[in-house]
Amino acid sequence: MDLQPFGKTALVTGASMGIGRAIAKGLAAEGVQVAVVARRTHLLEELASEIEQGQGPRPLLIVQDIMARDAAPRLRDAALAGLGHIDILVNCAGGSRPLPIDAPEDKWEEAITLNFTRQRQITHALLPQMIEHKWGRIINITGKSEPEGLNAAFAAKAAVHAWAKGLSREIGQHGITVNCIPPGRIMSEQIRRNYPEDYRKHFAEEEIPVRYWGEPEDLAALAVFLASPVARYITGTVIPVDGGLRRYQF
Repeated sequence: MDLQPFGKTALVTGASMGIGRAIAKGLAAEGVQVAVVARRTHLLEELASEIEQGQGPRPLLIVQDIMARDAAPRLRDAALAGLGHIDILVNCAGGSRPLPIDAPEDKWEEAITLNFTRQRQITHALLPQMIEHKWGRIINITGKSEPEGLNAAFAAKAAVHAWAKGLSREIGQHGITVNCIPPGRIMSEQIRRNYPEDYRKHFAEEEIPVRYWGEPEDLAALAVFLASPVARYITGTVIPVDGGLRRYQF
């Protein structure tokens, strides 16, 4: 399938590793000019080299901690200064935040800021120029809806789903789509650090119908498709990439 994304530009947060990195590489492979955002400069530079070796356009590197109070306007300004405009936004930065029931308020605020507030702010900062161009793609990498315990990130990601659905109804008329992708068990540095191989093998055999943990590229394939012009009629959706892990039908 010809995805037709040539000539487009994208901003990908959380791009130094894992899912964000795979999405950035996938978009660049389709000819998209990508601005990649993360805190660690050396990882962004390694990503840029990999993209260039794959014959993709060299990405714009933006070293930024999205937890900073002024992260949204700074990212917008840096991306627009480097690329002129942004067609595609991939909100991938985030992190799991399991908390005890007596967790202090600041831990909840941190989790909500990281996993919901900054995504919302960055999106709204870029929306005016998408509306002006009558074209845009917003893709949010979220989280599962079956929490096994108290985790502030799950609450924040549920907020992203509700916000994205409402936003999709407001801006569809401008040629802008908004979709969410909740990952299942996708291999990453954090997964390898926190879950030993024997646990991963047992979990896959017992819980994942396809019997293995996914790779970042498995999710990136869907993200690149949703970012393309051919996905123009898909908006307001939540599409898991989890090997069948979810147990409910809707």
